[in-house]
Amino acid sequence: MTEFCHALFLSALPAVGNFAGGAVAEFVATSRSMLSRALHVASGIVLAVVAVEPLPAAMSGSAPLWAVVAGLGLGGAFYVLLEWTMDAISGAEAPGAWMIYAAVAVDLFSDGLMIGISSNVSFHLAFVLTVGQLMADAPEGFATIANFKHRGAPRAQRLILSASFVLPCLLGASVGFWLLRGQAESMQLAALAFTAGILLLAAVEDMLKEAHEVAEQTRASAAFFLGGFFLFTVVSSLFQG
Repeated sequence: MTEFCHALFLSALPAVGNFAGGAVAEFVATSRSMLSRALHVASGIVLAVVAVEPLPAAMSGSAPLWAVVAGLGLGGAFYVLLEWTMDAISGAEAPGAWMIYAAVAVDLFSDGLMIGISSNVSFHLAFVLTVGQLMADAPEGFATIANFKHRGAPRAQRLILSASFVLPCLLGASVGFWLLRGQAESMQLAALAFTAGILLLAAVEDMLKEAHEVAEQTRASAAFFLGGFFLFTVVSSLFQG
């Protein structure tokens, strides 16, 4: 039970980072270029998380390569299914702010899922993944609340929406922890690859896509993306040391 409490605590931290980023958006003047750059930073961090932590861990463990590849593909397919479901429920012309809210909620669920799964592998891995998601979710939260702010949503509604992101984190951690508890290491590592597949598409198909839609792509935008990738890689290497 203590390990489960640790997993829940760690999984709540990305939601705290998201809320902190949203709070910044509440009190500073936001622009479409700032929103785009925040999304570029977040997507860079998320892709770095995938490249530096769960995929290498899955591929260097006891899981056969086919299981890792299958987990990655199933994670991507799961995300596509979620997007299709959201489109079917809300309609293809759903407002961008609500689509990015749904995308962030899915991303936070996958954060919790990954933390819950990795808690069964090692606390250190779960901790480093949490640090990465905490870093990525701050600009994500900024972008989400700035998006609602630009569309005229009331402040009370924005704060409630921002605080609500803790729920998918805790749910994902609970599912990941108990579903993989006591399972073979190869199964746990394949599940890590599954979460990596979800995060890959969340970063590319939602964060970057939204970043390019809200403002024109510039060289500076590419630099912010690379900066996010570089930032998490450096932080991860420090914890590895």
